[in-house]
Amino acid sequence: MLLSAYLSKRFRASSGSSDEKNGFVSFIAKASTIGILLGVAVLIVALSVINGFEQQLVHRLLSVVPQVEYVAPNRPIDNWPEKVQKLSEQPGVTGAAPFISVNGMAQYNSELKAVEVRGVDPALESDVSAVNQFTHGKLVSQISEDEIILGQQIVKKLGVKQGELITLLIPQINQTSTEILAPKRVTLTLAGIIEMSGPIDSSAAFVHLRKAQSVLGYEQQQVTGLRLAVTDVFQAHQIGLRVGQTIDDYVYISSWFRTQGSLYQDIQMVRTIVYIVVFLIIAVASFNIVSSLVMEVREKQANIAILKTMGAKDSTILATFILQGLSQAFFGVVLGSFIGVILALNISELFTLLSQLLGSNPLEGVYFIEFLPSKLVWQDIVITVIVTFVLAVLATIYPAWQATRVDPAKVLGN
Repeated sequence: MLLSAYLSKRFRASSGSSDEKNGFVSFIAKASTIGILLGVAVLIVALSVINGFEQQLVHRLLSVVPQVEYVAPNRPIDNWPEKVQKLSEQPGVTGAAPFISVNGMAQYNSELKAVEVRGVDPALESDVSAVNQFTHGKLVSQISEDEIILGQQIVKKLGVKQGELITLLIPQINQTSTEILAPKRVTLTLAGIIEMSGPIDSSAAFVHLRKAQSVLGYEQQQVTGLRLAVTDVFQAHQIGLRVGQTIDDYVYISSWFRTQGSLYQDIQMVRTIVYIVVFLIIAVASFNIVSSLVMEVREKQANIAILKTMGAKDSTILATFILQGLSQAFFGVVLGSFIGVILALNISELFTLLSQLLGSNPLEGVYFIEFLPSKLVWQDIVITVIVTFVLAVLATIYPAWQATRVDPAKVLGN
């Protein structure tokens, strides 16, 4: 093996000479190394960004949107304190809270904005939602009956400031006839602003549960739904189905898979596409090694013949050219991994800088975040390195085998 490594080094050095043929072989070898370098770097960066999006989905969006909800379609849920207590004691559940949800309009002066009004219990909402982490001013857990908390985009649309009065227009439903009733007007003080840099900012409006009950004519222990926070968000639907059997109300069971599931599926689909496309790029670069080694074997036929006449075994010749091909892949993998890790660790800052230079953010208003997240996972680097080396080994086998078939008598005779 030491002899093979020495011969591989000497062959590689001679390939970089000024001779036209050797120079072309050296160019092909360097091109394959650069291709592997770029493929490895791009794959590490792309997977880090995808991991970052998945992390933000779990710790940012799914910590605020309902993970599991039980919504009463016909009549309110009665005696919610007892049912919240029962639900919170179930395995897999970390918290439960009541809510009243109704669509309405927020008005300030002449401006109107459609909102999803959500009446919550301040004492229990923090058990099922991390919305307080993204709220400025008064928190949802501190809200009083005459206050409201709105998303930042709603505030921007209305032009209202914290501490000012706004009007909520709540539609009234006549259960006994088809008569159209005038919406109820409720005046509240803007106490806090939610800033998540996503769609929630343009729709969320939180009021106190008792205020929502009084506006809709509900009794103190009546709500339209119950909300759960679960230990494993990716098992939310299964947990919701199991836990829902403990209450006897007729409810619709909804999980985040219904409202945000398409986003999660998109992230997983992009991950698969990135794997396939970038590994194909690495495969093409790896199999460029075949071309360079085939030409290398042709150019070094005389040297191989002399080595064989001196007693070099076929295994030595085979190992020599395999090591030469792997050396090309090695430099590409090492440099590509280094560049990919550096870019992955700084991609968020680079994206922010680029957005500032261009004066626009391509993520704004499209996804649930307006920055480019990144999470470097060492397993991704290990898988990338292993697969690249496997492809490189496969690419070197045929040319190295051809080198062992050189006939010294024919070569030296010519």
